[in-house]
Order: sequence, then C-alpha cells, then structure tokens
Amino acid sequence: MRFLLDMGLARSTAQYLRDCGHDAVHLRAQGLQRLPDAEIVAKAVAEHRVMRTHDLDFGRIVALSRARVPSVVTFRLGDMRAGEVNRQLDELIARFATDLERGALVSVTDQGIRVRHLPAT
Repeated sequence: MRFLLDMGLARSTAQYLRDCGHDAVHLRAQGLQRLPDAEIVAKAVAEHRVMRTHDLDFGRIVALSRARVPSVVTFRLGDMRAGEVNRQLDELIARFATDLERGALVSVTDQGIRVRHLPAT
C-alpha cells in the first residue's frame, strides 16, 4: 500500500511503514511541509496514496469534493508518540486494507476505529 504522511505524524512512522513493506513518504522528507492542504490532497490522488494525518481539514476537503479517493486516515489519539501510532497502524491495515484501497475516511481514536466509505454522503 502507498502512504503519504502529513506533518502531524513522525517521520519515523514513514520509515516503520517502509520496513513493513509499504511505500510511504513524509511531506517533510520531500521538503513539502508548507504545501497547501488542497495541493497535498492532489498529490495523494496523483500518486495513489492513502493520507495519514493528525489534521481534520483533509477529511473535510475530501468529503466535500465528493471524490472516491484519496483515503484519509486521521489520528486523534491521547498518545501520539510514534510507537502508539505504529501499533494502531498495524491494526488498521490488518482490518481495513480493502476499505483504504477503495476509498474511505478513517478516524482512529482511543475509543476505536471508525470507517466511512467514499464518496461521503
């Protein structure tokens, strides 16, 4: 699976995903930390990547676009350290890989994982 990580997530999480066999890039590693949100979404679409973020704006942008991609995974955890995010990623990918590939808005919180399929209605 291909991932694009936003600034709210550790760069080490991109490395963790690569170590697990995924294609993952972090915006900072590409020097794109100041890229406007709409251009980040366009990059994810063009590169067929699932977005990983801490920022609620990306889910809103994709939902309002009525598009089927990109999938957006928003992390809203009490503990946002890389180890906890990585643990949650493992569960998310194991349980919802098909949903992510088809297009979904996913919210990961301490209470669980919520999936809404795209396009949002």
